[in-house]
Amino acid sequence: MIKLNPGLTEPIRRSLALSWKEGIASEVMVWVIDYYLTAYGLFLGASPQQIGWLVAIPFILSSFSQFFVSRLLRLYGSRRRFLCRAALLQAAVLMPAALLAILPVPHRVPLLIAFTIVYRITQGLTETAWFSLMSDYLPAHERPGYFGARSRIAGSAGVASLIFGGLLLFALPEQGRAYGFFLLFLVTALARFISAVLLSRMTDIPLEHKPEHHFTFWMFIRRHRESNFVKYVFYSAATIFSVQLAGPYFSVHLLKDLKVDYLTFMLIHFAAVIVRLISVPRWGRHADLAGNARILKLTTVLFPLIPLLWVFSSHVSYLMLLQMLAGFVWAGYSLCATNFIYDAVSSAKRVRCLGYWTMMCGIGNALGAFLGGILAERLPPLAGYPILMLFLLSAAVRLLSHIVLSPRFQEVRQDVRPVTKFQLVLSMLKIKPLFAEKSWTGRGSPAHVADEF
Repeated sequence: MIKLNPGLTEPIRRSLALSWKEGIASEVMVWVIDYYLTAYGLFLGASPQQIGWLVAIPFILSSFSQFFVSRLLRLYGSRRRFLCRAALLQAAVLMPAALLAILPVPHRVPLLIAFTIVYRITQGLTETAWFSLMSDYLPAHERPGYFGARSRIAGSAGVASLIFGGLLLFALPEQGRAYGFFLLFLVTALARFISAVLLSRMTDIPLEHKPEHHFTFWMFIRRHRESNFVKYVFYSAATIFSVQLAGPYFSVHLLKDLKVDYLTFMLIHFAAVIVRLISVPRWGRHADLAGNARILKLTTVLFPLIPLLWVFSSHVSYLMLLQMLAGFVWAGYSLCATNFIYDAVSSAKRVRCLGYWTMMCGIGNALGAFLGGILAERLPPLAGYPILMLFLLSAAVRLLSHIVLSPRFQEVRQDVRPVTKFQLVLSMLKIKPLFAEKSWTGRGSPAHVADEF
């Protein structure tokens, strides 16, 4: 249960109460897809390059669909109606995706890619519409507290689905594993259907359309020299590209190269997600104090360590510790990546700016995964595995993108405290805290929004 501001209107309070419940259902779907789609593809016989296609093609098409998100919302005339129909479409497409596990149909991997394309396109469109609607429900100073609490509750459901999937696939004998994948992906379809029902009960807020709020993608990109937000978009896209060079192939390395069982596979991922959930409130307090940009720049300077450290050992305990580091760093980045947009862009232009940011990140995601899939089978082996050489390459590109692009954008809030990255690290580790220890509510964020479009 999330404590809501009594000053909000009753329809908004009801919608916010429904939203965290909807988050439970939607996160079950998202976590299963995010953590088990690669494993499902490998089970269906996909090669590493096909895994690259499974990640890259849906993301690139999802990215270009962002060109149409504002037009679609105007066509529907309602963000809530659009969210409901998109969620139902996702539920519908996940059902045949689940059936691929048990039906002896030809071309199962291409079919899985096709179903994933529909899923990713609708997911990208719904995320933009959802963030836009939710940000209109809450004033700026209320958003960090609510979104942080919602993320923890929904994330707990995601953790439960991750554990359920690992235990299910581990418990079944190899000849029965097809039914395990079928059940796992059927659960995602049912969860998304429940999500659609809850979305339909939320209050809609009309989206204001004014000619002065319209700007094309090329108008947006042309401002890359003077616009702080456009510089941030390029930084985000380059970061995601460098991460996705290796990101989809950690699971391939575990399951195909190291041949770990599904229980071990789940435990290694669980180590990351549990630390990620626990550390979100602490990252939130530091973001309130030092600003979202400072946290983003701290986390991306640490990103190269993650693939680099995978090279040194394949022991399960070591990989779990490494994943704990990854979860800790990603918690800060994920929290601040969208919070920065709320601070930097006015409500009237947020749908379009979110769409362009999502599109650019999706392009980076797709290009990274596609190139990684090609290189994963062609690079010279390191310690016997070509994928480890890919991890080294990803570490180098992560470092390069941080060095080149992180200095180009700045914090937009005016009340942040000037602190160094080293001070932030010491404070995050509770060695030298920057403030008195207490529970983070997220109430410290200012209402200021920098409108540069």
